[in-house]
Amino acid sequence: MMKEITKDMVIGDILDADGGTAVFFFEMGMHCLGCPASRGETVEEACMVHGVDVEALIARINEYLASK
Repeated sequence: MMKEITKDMVIGDILDADGGTAVFFFEMGMHCLGCPASRGETVEEACMVHGVDVEALIARINEYLASK
């Protein structure tokens, strides 16, 4: 079980460790989580492409992970 994520982690690794995190990526507009390109991006890269505050996203996902 993953305890915490960082902005340099690869999205595919996060999804593999906890599929429940997918909702956070869907909410930011990443609807192609199954495609190899999105799975290979870091959280920071995806946030830059989608115009999302990386620190805010990381905080939300880590709050979710801590609550499990």
